[in-house]
Amino acid sequence: MRYVSTRGQTPPLSFQDAVLTGLAPDGGLLVPESIPDVRGELERWRTLSFQELALEIVSLFCDDIPREDLARLIERAYASFDHPAVTPMVDVGERQILELWHGPTLAFKDVALQLLGHLFEYILEARGQSMNILGATSGDTGSAAIAGVRGHHNIHIFIMFPRGRTSRVQELQMTTVADANVHALSIDGSFDDCQALMKSTFVDLDLKSSMRLGAVNSVNWARVMAQIVYYFHAGLRQRAPLTFSVPTGNFGDIFAGWLAARMGLPVERLLLATNENDILSVFFNTGVYRRGEVHQTVSPSMDIQVASNFERFLYYHCGEDASRLVSLMAEFSAKGEIRTEGPLDPLIRARSVDTRTTLATIRDTWQEHGYLLDPHTAVGVAAAETLAPGRLVICLATAHPAKFPEAVQDAIGEDLAHHPAVDALIGKPVRSVELPADLDAVKQFIREHGLTT
Repeated sequence: MRYVSTRGQTPPLSFQDAVLTGLAPDGGLLVPESIPDVRGELERWRTLSFQELALEIVSLFCDDIPREDLARLIERAYASFDHPAVTPMVDVGERQILELWHGPTLAFKDVALQLLGHLFEYILEARGQSMNILGATSGDTGSAAIAGVRGHHNIHIFIMFPRGRTSRVQELQMTTVADANVHALSIDGSFDDCQALMKSTFVDLDLKSSMRLGAVNSVNWARVMAQIVYYFHAGLRQRAPLTFSVPTGNFGDIFAGWLAARMGLPVERLLLATNENDILSVFFNTGVYRRGEVHQTVSPSMDIQVASNFERFLYYHCGEDASRLVSLMAEFSAKGEIRTEGPLDPLIRARSVDTRTTLATIRDTWQEHGYLLDPHTAVGVAAAETLAPGRLVICLATAHPAKFPEAVQDAIGEDLAHHPAVDALIGKPVRSVELPADLDAVKQFIREHGLTT
């Protein structure tokens, strides 16, 4: 399997090179040259464990790591999860909740980033190389990425987060890590500012080469690849046509579901759920993709306007025409808006859920079913109730409620959102570096503190 850039100006890469490259040198995102068709494998896969299924799916996209080595990497990655099923499903009223938060940082990002950390270590060891990882986070990616590579001697990680715009727990999960290879960068700006700084840094090819910069954001193909697994793992345990409801900020999670459907998983509908930052829900309802102001909400990981993975979807929407994609992205950069031609994808239905409805969904789910939702998962559940009433829907639970105790208490009126791993963070020493939302300042910090080749 080879990987090409959505912008068409990067020579095809192997899987290992795609993992280390992250963002393509031409500024595009890497995608596989072809999407495997696995319809003939579905019956055989129904009884596989999560780890066994992960090996089958990842092997389709990774042909330059021996299968036995890949199996060991997958076993190590998911040994850190606290549930034997890795991503179990529970019935909550008419809905099924797919719990993706059983990893070390209690968020769905662990499913991909625990594996990505082991892939990085394996590839770098084999090549005798080191790497500096640069990431931007709206909350959960940063802590999950840090957990995946903390303490590794051949990796330094720099995570930019928007100062004051993550939850207290999310910030503590990043800033209480004492390992010397971890650098938490508190940026004076929004997540979109952090993401723009990250992409601009990667476009500096001299810096990217000299400092061996790698990416952990979902711009890295391996992130999306790993997330495909839990759609199959959950979906193959159902016989009816499948509907998934996905709380969405950066479009990576729902894009993994879209790919699963392209591969042959019988998905009838993907419900895209946003909070008040509704650029994606507006697009799938109108065909207009328009940048707006970032609104701070009780679901901060979704407080995003420009979704980095959306470029991958646009590439396929354009019929894999890189020149057309480049034209659209240039138009968006210049005008802050694009309008697409032709019908949108019939697989995706979208809805925006406001804060009042989010809190009401947390309260009602607790009172009616005794099940506690985090605010992001509540957005997905609320969207499912509107877009698919009476239908069996698998709702992706993207974080444990203990990561957002203030929102849960606001909704229910009680201090119920706890987890031992979160409670243990309270009172720990913290360390972070405050930087302006300035490209030169970020580059200089990486030069001064990163590993050199």
